[in-house]
Order: sequence, then C-alpha cells, then structure tokens
Amino acid sequence: MKAKNRDQSLSDSRELDGSYDQLTGNPSTSQSKKTIKQRFLKLLPCCKPSAAPSISQSNVEDDFELSTVCHRPESMDKLQEQTKFTKKELQVLYRGFKNECPSGVVNEENFKTIYSQFFPQGDSSMYAHFLFEAFDTNKNGSVSFEDFVFGLSIILRGTINDRLNWAFNLYDLNKDGCITKEEMLDIMKSIYDMMGKYTYPSMQDDAPREHVESFFQKMDRNKDGVVTIEEFIESCKKDENIMQSMQLFDNVI
Repeated sequence: MKAKNRDQSLSDSRELDGSYDQLTGNPSTSQSKKTIKQRFLKLLPCCKPSAAPSISQSNVEDDFELSTVCHRPESMDKLQEQTKFTKKELQVLYRGFKNECPSGVVNEENFKTIYSQFFPQGDSSMYAHFLFEAFDTNKNGSVSFEDFVFGLSIILRGTINDRLNWAFNLYDLNKDGCITKEEMLDIMKSIYDMMGKYTYPSMQDDAPREHVESFFQKMDRNKDGVVTIEEFIESCKKDENIMQSMQLFDNVI
C-alpha cells in the first residue's frame, strides 16, 4: 500500500512539472505541448509546480480532508460532474492550488502578486485585475478552488462557443452584455503593459489603439458602436489566428 502511495505521489509530481502525460500515462513526447502546458499553468495563480506531497498528505488531500483551510471545496465527485476534468486531474490542480493558497481562496492582491512573477519585464497588475474579475463569478472579492476549476474547465475543455463566451465576458468589463471600444482598449492596453516595452519587435505606443480599431471594424457589423456576443463569436470564428490560438489549449492538462 505504501509503495502504491509513493508511486501516486511521484506520478502527481510529474504531472505538475510537465514531465508526465496524464492522458496517456507515458512520458511527454511532444515538447511543444509540454511547453504550452508549463507556460499556461504558470500564468494561472495557485497552479505552479511544487514538491510531491508526503504519503500522509496525499491521503488527506485526495478526499479534500483539510482541517486547516478556511474554505473547504466541494467533493471531487461533485466537481467532476460539474467540470470536464477527471478526478485525477482535479487532485493535481487542487494540490497546486492549496500549495499557493492554503486558506482555500485567493484575493485579488495575492492573485496579482503571483501573476506578476511571470511578467517581470512588464506591469501585469491591470490584466491580472481583469482576469481575477472573470474568475470571481460570485463577485465576493475572492476566487475559490471551485471558481478556479470552473473557469479553467471552460478555457481548456469547453467548446469553441464556451471559450468565446468566456472571452467575451472578460472583455465586457461592466457586464452590460456588449463590448465598447473603450473596454476593448482597456484590455488591450493591459496586455501590452504586461508584455513590457522591451519586446521584440518593439511595440509603438499607439499599437493598442490601432489593434482595437482594426478588430472593432471587423466585429461591429452593424456599426452601432458596440460589439454584441453574437457579433463577437461570429467574427472570432472567421478569424483563423483566433481559432488556432483556441486549439492550442486542447489537452493542455
């Protein structure tokens, strides 16, 4: 039994650091897929690689029996029903989340701090704010493990429409059901700020606005000054680059 638990812990550790293909059970054979997985997980707070848990910790965490957390997650069986993750995948995600967020939730300031570690060349605070708002579906100022995996399930395993709806919600800052040019510009500026001024090729100061003008012309079909969810999804589906970027997240975990 102990040997089995040791193998389990080793397997979880490999899954967290990207050296193990969880879907096939074999060592990762695709460097690009491994790189995408590592980079994507690093961008998400509370999901960074950590040391493998001890045998006793593993037994406790597998059933979410954590007496030290302030917020106790739903049972894994229930989360498995509500998301598109397997029980094994949820265990891996939870261990990463608990490692960074022992209280069981993360607030916006901690979210920004964790996110900033991966963009030292730029200012990621505003984009992290927008991303936090998208994950904080209950609007209570914190992101729980449930909030985290629900959003992640859509981003990684949802249909194209699911993912585009999630992206639309990210851009719709005031949640009125449409995207204005100002909202799109705020998001775009935050992305450029996050990437920093020393990217190659270098970006001009007016690049965010030019980017938004180009996108808005394509998306605002009826020229009424706002982009609806229907216009957003239709335009994105016709953009080859956007569709390719969506497919990059297939089977990331």
